[in-house]
Amino acid sequence: MMLKFRSLLVSLVLPLMVVASGFEKAPDQADAKLRQQYVRPTATPYPDDDPYSPAKEALGRTMFFDPLLSGSGTHSCATCHDPKLSFTDHRPRAIGDAGRPMAVRSPTLLNVAFIDRYGWTGKFATLEKVSFAPIMAAGNLNLTEAALIARLSAVPTYVQAFSTTFPDHKIDRKNIAMALATYVRSIQSTPAPFDRWIMGDENAISPAAKHGFAIFNGKGNCAQCHSGWAFTDGSFHDIGVAKGNDIGRGAFFKSSVKLRYAFKTPTLRNVAERSPYMHDGSVPTLEAVIDLYDRGGIDRPSRSELIHPLGLTPTEKADLIAFLKTLTSETEVVALPPPPR
Repeated sequence: MMLKFRSLLVSLVLPLMVVASGFEKAPDQADAKLRQQYVRPTATPYPDDDPYSPAKEALGRTMFFDPLLSGSGTHSCATCHDPKLSFTDHRPRAIGDAGRPMAVRSPTLLNVAFIDRYGWTGKFATLEKVSFAPIMAAGNLNLTEAALIARLSAVPTYVQAFSTTFPDHKIDRKNIAMALATYVRSIQSTPAPFDRWIMGDENAISPAAKHGFAIFNGKGNCAQCHSGWAFTDGSFHDIGVAKGNDIGRGAFFKSSVKLRYAFKTPTLRNVAERSPYMHDGSVPTLEAVIDLYDRGGIDRPSRSELIHPLGLTPTEKADLIAFLKTLTSETEVVALPPPPR
């Protein structure tokens, strides 16, 4: 009887201890509802005005890797979004066709089908718009719309592909953007050890990583912005890191105090493989990122109310890193299509 009473007491008190401590004391079998928030979706969303087709994805993939889309003929979309590097480039700032650094780092393209508004400042409302804009940007691929259409129209393989993919058979800006966006929506991270763990494989990640997950959802306050299976709320926050003239999303909302220095919350999928960090590449390592959040960044009126000193211990920081590394999936080998000349 006493043994049953003690078992009942533990079953009632332990969950309360877990909740009260922000999950820091979570057992190996973490709360099922919490895990459910991170389950991968089973389908990819495509807009009604740009529905999926295999032909459109294949055409977009071919153009994505084709240097024909740059002014010099030496750069492609994949120059800054390299599949071997989790669709980024490991540079503090992206390098344009002319060899000069751009204002911001190349964001990863992993899982962008699942977010709204694109670019570090949310400048682009759709993937169709963001897919075409870098081509024409002088500091990026540096090719005019007319020149691109003329180049593609001079290649019989492209002429045939556009003719069979689109009902109007046209090689124009709209169809180019739709094909590129369709391929980009297909770029997704593959299942990682973390995914196996939340689906029930208790041996998929280490005890340290499990504790790091508890910190992530509790004391570390990370899940407030890095939420859901892709680990992003898709929103914009000043986390107290940006300086200088680039005021982020605040440039579009000049009267907003909170959007000043606010930049897009990036996905944490494959984050351990995507250094350096922040929109400007100013933070070199994951350890430095954790330290930034731990001290609360720059205290100023625009800083998000979610950002404040955390008081993490060295062990908690190490466990957070261990957890973040469980979000790394195996590098998917992307078969590069030959340029259709």
